[in-house]
Amino acid sequence: MSAFQPADLQSALAPIFEENFTARGELGASVSVWRDGREIVRLAGGYQDRQRTHPWHAGTLALVYSATKGPAAACVLKCLWDASISLNAPVASVWPRFALAGKAGITFADVLSHRAGLSGLDQPSDVFDYPGVIRAIEEQTPLWPVGDGHGYHPRTSGYIWDEIVRRLTGQPLGHYWRNFFGQPLGLDFWIGLPPKFLHTAAPLLAARTVPDGDLFLKAFAEKGSITNRSFNSPSGLFSVSSMNTPKARTTSFPGFGGIGSAAALAHFYAMLAAGGEENGRSFMPPGAVAAMSTRLSNGFDRVLQLDTAFSAGFLQDPLTPAGEKSRSIFGPSKRAFGQVGAGGSFAFADPDRRIGFGYVMNQMEPGVLPNAKSLLLIQRMSEVLDLEPEGFKERSPETPKPPDNRCKRQHLEGGAGIA
Repeated sequence: MSAFQPADLQSALAPIFEENFTARGELGASVSVWRDGREIVRLAGGYQDRQRTHPWHAGTLALVYSATKGPAAACVLKCLWDASISLNAPVASVWPRFALAGKAGITFADVLSHRAGLSGLDQPSDVFDYPGVIRAIEEQTPLWPVGDGHGYHPRTSGYIWDEIVRRLTGQPLGHYWRNFFGQPLGLDFWIGLPPKFLHTAAPLLAARTVPDGDLFLKAFAEKGSITNRSFNSPSGLFSVSSMNTPKARTTSFPGFGGIGSAAALAHFYAMLAAGGEENGRSFMPPGAVAAMSTRLSNGFDRVLQLDTAFSAGFLQDPLTPAGEKSRSIFGPSKRAFGQVGAGGSFAFADPDRRIGFGYVMNQMEPGVLPNAKSLLLIQRMSEVLDLEPEGFKERSPETPKPPDNRCKRQHLEGGAGIA
């Protein structure tokens, strides 16, 4: 068998990516795949705006909603490992008031794997009132007994993780991210976008359809349900248009406000897939990286109303009692981990293939899991990479340029092409 080349993977993914625009309603998007510190797939196309006046390119920034949780969780894990604090230690050991209302035994593992029962808040608070949200979390009684299952914390997790980082380092999580990951790795990803970059971020567009019979959407619409409370705590920034405002974009929301490029997310996850190292430099302790691919929660999710699995801060494919995947969005690897974002953004690490994958777009689709726009790319990528059991061998140390293929030349609806 001949050695596999990066250009082969790009050529295999390009037609599927093009179909996202011609058959699946995409407006603007990028997909990036990194391996061993180099980008091996770079595809981008479409437009940044509904009027189709601003072409989308590989470096276009976009809001990725909960895909922010991956970079945020990495910050928490690095802080804990650097301070020699166990995941099984109580959060109250660094945040004393967290112990109020019966939370003294809740551990860092619990809050990272969505087991803490703090997905919804009884005390009203606003997303922009950080001190107020922290007080509400401190005074909140868990919504279910710790140890009795798990439920996704869509908003509150970001505040809890942020406060842990602040307690351990004295700096907000968004700053910590840039200091220890974003700037050293050269990543165009921010948790709190600097005002000078506001003009470079594409606006997000709300989903155009709502599926019938979706259990999550039914629970979400039921006032007082755990699902409804979780996605409304704290309050504010419920509409997509409100998330496009400068105030929302420049504020640090570690649970749902990250803005960046597909390449930045793929690069970040490729570093994790390589054991936390790149070019001889260690960015994450090995133990912390191992925790990212070790399931702590697995089974029915009280909030999302379907089976989910979480490691220490990252989503994984859930497993059956027999140890087989009950759903596969991360490809064939059981160790793969990452995070999805509302509407379709998706990024993850596959340690078995040492790759990082990132998909970022602006036209949202309904649902809490990735859709065909990214899943078909991941399926094809897995098929191609598995052709060579030992992985492919790159032709040169330079980052490959996209091949001059049909996808690069194609102009969609008379506008920007895919490049």
